[in-house]
Amino acid sequence: MSTDNRPLSPHLQVYRLPFTALTSISHRISGVLLSGGALLLVYWVVAAAAGPQAYATASAILSSLPVQVLIFLWTFVLFYHLCNGIRHLIWDAGYGFDLQTAQRSGQIAIGAAAALTGVAWLIALV
Repeated sequence: MSTDNRPLSPHLQVYRLPFTALTSISHRISGVLLSGGALLLVYWVVAAAAGPQAYATASAILSSLPVQVLIFLWTFVLFYHLCNGIRHLIWDAGYGFDLQTAQRSGQIAIGAAAALTGVAWLIALV
């Protein structure tokens, strides 16, 4: 009987997840990240209701560069979750299950999220 030093099942180091699996996992992660961003939004609204001094403090925190980068990323996550959710609705209707269409729709969801993020920030900065 030979003894092999191979693993009994594929490990993440040797197994490459399919693109559709990565987009599915990313959709779940984006939902969790949206909850964190919602807490930031609630902080801003509560600070606005608490008075001018609390709002000034919140504005100073939220306008700092690190927080602005996080808000930018959160905006992308929001649009990604939206676009991928529409993709899931199309799947729920029974369309787009073949591998090539599923991969293409995932690419479209990512591209649309990037485009929507850019448009939203351009509008916000004008």
